[in-house]
Amino acid sequence: MSSIILGISAFYHDSAAALIEDGKIIGAIQEERFTRKKHDPAFPINSIKYLLEERGIELSQLDSIVFYDKPFLKFERLLETYATFSPKGLKSFLRSMPVWIKEKLFLKSVLRDEFKKISKDVPKLYFPEHHLSHAASAFYPSPYNDAAVLTVDGVGEWATTTICKGTGKDLTVMRELHFPHSVGLLYSAFTYFCGFKVNSGEYKLMGLAPYGNPDAEQTKTFKKKILEELIDLRDDGSLLLNMDYFEYATGDKMCDDKRWEALFGLKKKEAETDIDQEYMNLAYACQEVTEEIVFRLAKTARELTGCKNLVMAGGVALNCVANGKLVREGIFENVWVQPAAGDAGGALGAALAAHHIINGAERTADDKNDSMYGSYLGSEFSDQDVERMIKRYEAVGEKPENFENLCDVVTTHVERGDAIGWFQGRMEFGPRALGNRTILGDPRSPEMQKKLNLKIKYRESFRPFAPAVLEEDIKEYFEFPDESPYMLMVAPVNQKRRNDPPANYNGLSIMDRLYFNRSDIPAITHVDFSARIQSVSKKTNFRFWTLINKFKEKTGCGVLVNTSFNVRGEPIVRSPEDAYRCFMRTEMDMLVVGNYIFKKNEQPNFTDKANWKEEFVLD
Repeated sequence: MSSIILGISAFYHDSAAALIEDGKIIGAIQEERFTRKKHDPAFPINSIKYLLEERGIELSQLDSIVFYDKPFLKFERLLETYATFSPKGLKSFLRSMPVWIKEKLFLKSVLRDEFKKISKDVPKLYFPEHHLSHAASAFYPSPYNDAAVLTVDGVGEWATTTICKGTGKDLTVMRELHFPHSVGLLYSAFTYFCGFKVNSGEYKLMGLAPYGNPDAEQTKTFKKKILEELIDLRDDGSLLLNMDYFEYATGDKMCDDKRWEALFGLKKKEAETDIDQEYMNLAYACQEVTEEIVFRLAKTARELTGCKNLVMAGGVALNCVANGKLVREGIFENVWVQPAAGDAGGALGAALAAHHIINGAERTADDKNDSMYGSYLGSEFSDQDVERMIKRYEAVGEKPENFENLCDVVTTHVERGDAIGWFQGRMEFGPRALGNRTILGDPRSPEMQKKLNLKIKYRESFRPFAPAVLEEDIKEYFEFPDESPYMLMVAPVNQKRRNDPPANYNGLSIMDRLYFNRSDIPAITHVDFSARIQSVSKKTNFRFWTLINKFKEKTGCGVLVNTSFNVRGEPIVRSPEDAYRCFMRTEMDMLVVGNYIFKKNEQPNFTDKANWKEEFVLD
């Protein structure tokens, strides 16, 4: 009899559910995709129901259910932290206690009550530690039988960073760093101070950092102050934070605004205000320090484990700039990062931990392929589903004779400079769109980045876009030694494709640098001449590979702009209805859903529906 295990993460941010059968991943999906609430922390009831229905089973048929962390350990950390910093944070303590006592301390009962809404018979529940869930999500789906496992995030129960060794089915903890000392929370503090939202704006800080001037005295001073005043960084990558500057342990803010303002000579930036060069320089300094920490941790992991392979998870593992540089440092022969490295991926890791550790199931890795199936693990829709959407919205679509004809139409419009919504197959698991819930454009167009940011995504103009490149062509365009299927590695654009910048390039304004024509694929070349690469394999995503290859046949360019199919403040689209609404609310030119094509100027009530963008809530 097969063993079917459900893993869930919930009640913090990015709740999700994952289903595995005899160790094989059946499906995984984030709750936000159903509720349309970005980073939704709610119990993932829609995700669970979808996975059970797709597999054709009842809740009672599960072998077990696994929650991604241990609430009692978190409660212990909360009490000890407040005791340590008492009387500071008393108001926060009194405010948080009723919630903990009512809900989180008795989480097992809360979970059972939620599951009883689905079935009267609830299987046994397990609670692995948070960083074990992260480590399991990184190691077990990886293509390695032996690997060093590095998990880095804000905080789990006590651990904020762990180094483990994975061998076969076993995970052994080698070293831990404990709260309140945390690389992830340090990065989130800079996210907060630079005017972005914590737990969602960290990637904006990473995107802003390349606009910093590495040669400026201010940037060097910022980095010096971080290393001398904020953190005590050790050779092994461990660190101590100067908690006089931070408030996240006991308060409602990440840092002491006045102390930071005095230290850096800057006011805390308010959200949605103009970004001055000094904040770009601060972001650059923070990013450099973070990279140095990650490099030191990686060297320690190599020394402790003796492994030639490294796998990573946790929120900091989504820092693709650090990841790309880590690969190029050559500390490990191979580096693999879990595509759902944040808390959503903890649901998958929890299920895999139960299978291999609690149940003792053996594991043999495929040294050539991971077991994430390209991370295409979410919802899928048929032509009949698309036809129902057409009827509901009175949409006007056409169905080309075959997929080759469809690709011919789409690539012709991309070549014209159109922005295309591309909706195919199973939805991606994790924060990145990897070619199934994607907006596409021509990377050769100097205007494409501006068009996508301002007219379609409705977001900050400095934000970069990623290239989706044919796996076979990756070295033709980028200075990167291997594949990068999950858009988790940043690498320099190939030197032969770059345009030489002016001598004072780093001193130019943000707009002057932004619109400097940096390469022959300017729409995906960031201001530091880098790009966040997604290599597309014919084996894992035949339709997306075929589309890019068709574009190459027409233009000689084996790259497309790939950005997630959503607008600012909204999750990536899940269903054909989500896709059509997003298409009509923006200035996208064309929508492709499965085998159907929709052109904006052919839709009914086009003038009215073009204003749907006003309905979006922007964060």
